[in-house]
Amino acid sequence: MKRKAMIGAVLMVVGTVLFLPGLLPGASQLATLALLPAAVLLTYGTYLVGTSEKGRAV
Repeated sequence: MKRKAMIGAVLMVVGTVLFLPGLLPGASQLATLALLPAAVLLTYGTYLVGTSEKGRAV
């Protein structure tokens, strides 16, 4: 697996983990505020994995 894809996969996992507390009922304000960085990490990780190979992005 290429380095770019590995970094993307790690960012996707971290972004997903950050999402979970904010989605629970009765989440604290901090957990709700963590949704924005989680979305950014998940999006950028997906971009890195999708563009890690040559040719057209997935």
